[in-house]
Amino acid sequence: MQITLKIEELAQFILGIIVFSTLIYDWWLFPLLLFLPDISMLGYLVNPKVGAISYNLFHHKAVAIAIALFGMYNVDFLIALIGVILFSHASFDRIFGFGLKYPDSFKNTHLGKIGNG
Repeated sequence: MQITLKIEELAQFILGIIVFSTLIYDWWLFPLLLFLPDISMLGYLVNPKVGAISYNLFHHKAVAIAIALFGMYNVDFLIALIGVILFSHASFDRIFGFGLKYPDSFKNTHLGKIGNG
């Protein structure tokens, strides 16, 4: 099942690249911005609960899709870009097993534990 999930996430990451290519931005902006959503991990400096909330907000695909669709519907390419980057980043993370976080620990995700426990 793990391989199937990784293939699904890879397909979604590729979809993010394809949607990005429909926007008005140069290609080099995609890899430059791809890891920007990880700034949400700064919430963990406050405590694990705040960290999980901020991380999950920036890594939830429904949030990303809503932002992207809002930007596309309103022909606001910057908002659409934000949504596409959030979606692509979340897919990329999940390829490597980084899921949405539970509030008890950064390593406890909806995909299972990260690392050795």
